[in-house]
Amino acid sequence: MTILGVDAYKRGWVAIALDEAGFAGAFVAPDIAAVEAEAAERWGVETIVIDVPLGIPDVGPRQADLLARAFVGPRASSVFATPNRAALAEPDRASADAASRSVGGQGVSAQAFAIRDRILEVNGHLPHASARPLEGHPEVSFRAMAAAVGDDAPLAHGKASAAGLMLRADLLAAAGIAIPREAYDALDTAALDDVYDAAAMAWTARRVEWGEAESLPEVPEVLSDGVASAIWY
Repeated sequence: MTILGVDAYKRGWVAIALDEAGFAGAFVAPDIAAVEAEAAERWGVETIVIDVPLGIPDVGPRQADLLARAFVGPRASSVFATPNRAALAEPDRASADAASRSVGGQGVSAQAFAIRDRILEVNGHLPHASARPLEGHPEVSFRAMAAAVGDDAPLAHGKASAAGLMLRADLLAAAGIAIPREAYDALDTAALDDVYDAAAMAWTARRVEWGEAESLPEVPEVLSDGVASAIWY
């Protein structure tokens, strides 16, 4: 059994593969279809957890986003409210914000609009996916990792700080995920936090395969696009 965790970076997507023994491989790809194809060819991957919203709300907010913000506590600002369908149809943030409010939705943050293309790419791929794609969020997964080793407090440091990166590396190591130094040669210019985020998504995918995963909400919210929307960890 090999599974995959995926996170966006500036040139595409970072993917980390895990099997029963731990780290199995890493690569980058320009789009999510290429990620899925390479994972299938190399390992026959059937479960992929992706750090991007799956399921687009008509108005919003999604239950998954609200519950995830509460779950991560001080790291809540890292969980962006998923823009609604009207907002995602617009080419710039100002018009997206206006479109969202026109249908009764909330304003669209700059951070949320910055991942507009990623949301549209992945959700557009869902009808064509051959693997099982699920949504994760790194801060939710790292929070759960910390709880698994007896630290039930919210993470004390954000991932942009040195202390935050060290904390996340320690949590991954405690979960049996050690990325060998030579693996980074295959990861192009991906930042270290992107790599750790992809590894956290792989941790979640492994929990899905082992039947240990939980989700926010516990019963996924089925949106009008038919997607069962939840953040897994």
